[in-house]
Amino acid sequence: MDRLDRLELFTRIVEAGSFARAARDLRVARSTATNAINLLEQEAGVRLLARTTRQVATTPEGAEFYRRARAILSEVEDTFETFANGSPTGHLRIDASGLLTRTFLVPHLPAFLERFPGLTISFSQSDRFVDIVRDGVDCALRAGHPQDSSLRMRKLGELPEITCASPAYLARHGTPRDCDDLEGHRMIGFLSSRTGEVLPLEFRRDGATVYRHLPAPVSTDNSDTAAALARQGLGLIQAPRYRFASDLASGALVEVLEGTPPEPLPLNAIHAGDRSVSRRLEVFLDWVKEIFSDTDRKPG
Repeated sequence: MDRLDRLELFTRIVEAGSFARAARDLRVARSTATNAINLLEQEAGVRLLARTTRQVATTPEGAEFYRRARAILSEVEDTFETFANGSPTGHLRIDASGLLTRTFLVPHLPAFLERFPGLTISFSQSDRFVDIVRDGVDCALRAGHPQDSSLRMRKLGELPEITCASPAYLARHGTPRDCDDLEGHRMIGFLSSRTGEVLPLEFRRDGATVYRHLPAPVSTDNSDTAAALARQGLGLIQAPRYRFASDLASGALVEVLEGTPPEPLPLNAIHAGDRSVSRRLEVFLDWVKEIFSDTDRKPG
């Protein structure tokens, strides 16, 4: 193995969390992989991986080494893609919420991979803010507006939002008819991943945005938990409509204040701003935009 091969092996081990799996993917013997990483650590002058009988994890130095190694390998892949006439190849690391991935991307993924057979994709899924560079992510799909000006953003579509509550909640507190008709009501508190503060409810009325802070008996920073709390009748909740599609269909939740819905959330692809988008990421983002263009044309 040359030095570039050792970098590739190291990144595969970090991403797989396993020497054996990475060696199998690269079709090398486990002993060869072990010797290569030992040599890499000697060359780097630091310990990169902490090994136990059950798992492999990066040391603090290894995490920084992984970030730089991934950037180097991405640049190498991009260089060859630039001069290649064929289909893009390589690996994409995409961060997006689990529900958004399952609702919009997974149903179309087989056709995408058939169209671009040289691509592989790994999805990390969370509601938390992701450090694009430190976490080695090609891009994050996020609703809303990023605050970090060092990041690049590309709008891919919009996510219509609604306000809703459970029938039990509405039976106890009444059904509000206007965003000024919220005295005595409660909301499910959703905590901002940036500030840690509970976000207000938001309404569009007469072309302006109106904010309302209501008492929040329970708060969370997880959208799945927030939805479960709403089903239990603990308050009003706002979120993209697709999140509540099955709840609305079953009657577990009821939409309210339809005349003053929140402003639709832009769905953005966020990626590092220090280099151009690779060809493989470009085709992925074009594909996601196509999905949301088709979704926008569908009624409801």
